[in-house]
Amino acid sequence: MRAYGFLSAGGPDQEAFLDVDVPEPGPDQLLVRVRAAGVNPGDWRLRNGEYGTVGPAVLGREVAGTVVAAGEGVTGFAPGDEVFGGCPGMVGGWAEQALVTASFAARRPDGVSPTDAAALPVAAGTAYDALDALALPAGATLLVNGAGGGVGIPTVQLARARGLHVVGTASEGKQDLLTELGATAVVGGHHRVADHVRAAAPHGVDGVFDLVGGDALRAVAPLTDPARLFSVADKPLVAELGGRDVPRDRSTRVLDALAGLVASGDLDPWVRTVLPFARVGEALAQVEDGHTLGKVVVTLDA
Repeated sequence: MRAYGFLSAGGPDQEAFLDVDVPEPGPDQLLVRVRAAGVNPGDWRLRNGEYGTVGPAVLGREVAGTVVAAGEGVTGFAPGDEVFGGCPGMVGGWAEQALVTASFAARRPDGVSPTDAAALPVAAGTAYDALDALALPAGATLLVNGAGGGVGIPTVQLARARGLHVVGTASEGKQDLLTELGATAVVGGHHRVADHVRAAAPHGVDGVFDLVGGDALRAVAPLTDPARLFSVADKPLVAELGGRDVPRDRSTRVLDALAGLVASGDLDPWVRTVLPFARVGEALAQVEDGHTLGKVVVTLDA
């Protein structure tokens, strides 16, 4: 079957369409005919070798499609079911057929498109898990550092749906977007950002979810109790500052909840770029460039 990935760790010149065998689903796995697949920064980072030297490999971390077969012992899914979920090892999704982890898969409701569903497991799933870990009560104030990106956009929406006040840092070009989503927008990336956050939230912030890392994380870390400081962008630094990484709950429960929020209109996966599979390399280049707004998804005939 046709797939897309890379030959060995390196730059975009290592990317290629590949001819690979259709995988066999094992325990806790589904074989899915892919209808749509998400594109994430982790895809180009894997190709770059940031997670270890690998290759050749098929890229793609999240998909939506139709179940072809279920692995031994898998219950709750049957051939023909429309599902979405994450791929084992966060690889293999950019293919005509892909494996999906059954315990990190859910049925796709009729009111949720394949392109929207394919955008949920990684970014929105991370946002959901972060809010669960923070466990802030309704009425509390959350600072989202880097709120205009792929994880930040669903975080703002999910936090607002939980009754939280949200202050979001982002570039000047994304201020209107954050305001539209219901956040108080602050321009990030400068040395006075903490002062601006204090002005936007005079009673203080009850938690910080960082999506930037580095100096941007250092600047906002003092604004909250370290127990309520989380980052997925800079795990070593957040630990040094007394905070922690987000514990991921890659489960059907989370995906069901996210799909329900999309169906009810409380969550927009913010898919703003949809390209055919023939242009998947272009889709990855857009994400690697870092200036995309919202999620990028590729579609396959199914």
